[in-house]
Amino acid sequence: MSLSAENKFVLKEFYEIITPNKIVLFDRIAAERTRYLTIALENIYQEHNASAVLRTCDCFGIQDLQVIEKDNQYQIQRDIAMGSGRWVDIHNFNDELRPTETCISTLKEQGYQIVATSPHADAYDVHDIPIDKPLAFFFGTEKDGLSEDMMNAADLHVRIPMYGFTESFNISVSVAILLQTIRQRLEMSEHQWKLSEDEQIALKIQWCEKIVSGGEAVGKEFRLRYQKD
Repeated sequence: MSLSAENKFVLKEFYEIITPNKIVLFDRIAAERTRYLTIALENIYQEHNASAVLRTCDCFGIQDLQVIEKDNQYQIQRDIAMGSGRWVDIHNFNDELRPTETCISTLKEQGYQIVATSPHADAYDVHDIPIDKPLAFFFGTEKDGLSEDMMNAADLHVRIPMYGFTESFNISVSVAILLQTIRQRLEMSEHQWKLSEDEQIALKIQWCEKIVSGGEAVGKEFRLRYQKD
């Protein structure tokens, strides 16, 4: 028995009990999801900014948000996040002596190039940074930016062009501009950057479990049923 076949069975069973509207929504949105890009926030202390970034990730189809909690715990403001925390996977790095380094090494093991964002970097801009490999974009606080360790550990540096007196955008605006530009470039490329069919099915099962009462237990029951047949 293959996991792929099992997941197809589980999703089919879930689709028997959720609404047709949710089925259409899940199919449409999962087809646009990506793990080719991810966003990492280093020590963001303003809850409204962190929540706005989460919402932005969801809007641009980014499935994973990395959160490095050095001194500040990540909190979601529900009125700003607008429910996006249900659909985006948040990965917290908060229980290590060096959480930034742990996050970087974890993402590198997953095949990402580490990209530091900074308005002061003599670097690529969002229009010409290479997109032939998966990219993890790191953002720091508006006041202090990224840590020196993060800047030194990056494989690439990127900046967002600005033309006024102010030195930086609001972080959620910066993330939105970057993702809009990079996603448009990927749409026009030949890179395989969206989720595979199997990945989409696994993600849709995860979403079904979130909206069905006792969803995880229901999913386990479906798997037992498949294994018995």
